[in-house]
Amino acid sequence: MTSTPQIQAHHINAITTAATTIVQEHLGIAASVSKPFVSGKQFVSSDISVVMGVNGTLEGQIICTMEEQSAFSIVGSMMGGMAIHELDDMGWSAIQEFGNWVAGKAASELSNVEETINISPPVINEGQSTFRMEKTFLTIPLGSDIGEIYIHVSVTPG
Repeated sequence: MTSTPQIQAHHINAITTAATTIVQEHLGIAASVSKPFVSGKQFVSSDISVVMGVNGTLEGQIICTMEEQSAFSIVGSMMGGMAIHELDDMGWSAIQEFGNWVAGKAASELSNVEETINISPPVINEGQSTFRMEKTFLTIPLGSDIGEIYIHVSVTPG
């Protein structure tokens, strides 16, 4: 009987570092990581999700979810501190770019532990949804001044 590959701590640490760095250094928003937890093979998302596929030496998904107000704050920070009250095409593009930043930084951090990954272009999901996958998700809560951002990770050796 073969066992299912598990998410490795050094992979989670790299992704956690990436997300925290993007929120703190690129957006200028104070953030801290709460204790990660296992979500299992499914989880219910927040209002807005950025979904990115991972392939290479690791395969799976990185999904960032947040409440709508948090997304407004992220977009506002990306646009030089503007007050955002709804997402237009430019706002949705900014949320996709936020996902790209997190995934790109995760790829960089993972290269430090000798993993090479490619990230698919981000897909945005609007509204709460139940995400399901055959592999287990680990959820990393990122508390910030703009609300919780959840990084749901399911990556295993490819």
